[in-house]
Amino acid sequence: MADTKMEFAVQMTCKSCEEAVKAALNVPGINSVYVDVPNEVVIVETSLPSSNVHKLLESTGKLIVFRGFGGQEQAPTSHQGAAVVVMKGSGPVNGLLRMVQVSSNECVIEGTIDGLTPNKEHLLKIHDHGDLSNGCESCGDVYNVMMSKNGKSVSHSLPPVGDIAALQSDGSGRISFQTKSERVKVYDVIGRSMILHSSIPSVYGTRRLMCGIIARSAGLFQNTKKVCTCDGVTIWDEAASQRQK
Repeated sequence: MADTKMEFAVQMTCKSCEEAVKAALNVPGINSVYVDVPNEVVIVETSLPSSNVHKLLESTGKLIVFRGFGGQEQAPTSHQGAAVVVMKGSGPVNGLLRMVQVSSNECVIEGTIDGLTPNKEHLLKIHDHGDLSNGCESCGDVYNVMMSKNGKSVSHSLPPVGDIAALQSDGSGRISFQTKSERVKVYDVIGRSMILHSSIPSVYGTRRLMCGIIARSAGLFQNTKKVCTCDGVTIWDEAASQRQK
């Protein structure tokens, strides 16, 4: 898996808070942790999905807010694009995916999806349109672009650019994953859609289980606000409200 850097706001006040955070993140898959107590910021370099890191931080009992996502060497001036996808389907099926362009030829895609049939393979794909007027059925075909190299078209035997991954749900119906693509460019797919398909083919193709629009999101160090200008609610008030749901 590719390593990425994740930025979290963590409600901290003292040295013991820093020690608790570092202890919680002392697990395989996390390579480095930077803690800034005065600014309530934690930066994690990891190969784990952000949902896993969020859960580890929550184990400290502190309020946590995900702030941004980037590559290993990414600075604010070198950010090449980040996106978030809120996935929804019928019934309890839902998910949250994140994308980041860590370099000109590598896009990392990760997330967590819940409410699926346990122990089944699913197919994650980017589709042409961000049109959810008829649910997932109005999102068009699987996204593809005419790839070229040295002025010549690349073989059409390649799968579509939008074919992201085959993902297996676990015994609880959850998928937690991180994958990467050398052909997807975040800045080219903003406004398109991501769809999770059943892997079982039919006359009409694979069934579209859930979908969401690919929306631009903050990268590392690009989201510093702590109070919402629309209603005056702090990020800690919002995090506490979400925890109670």
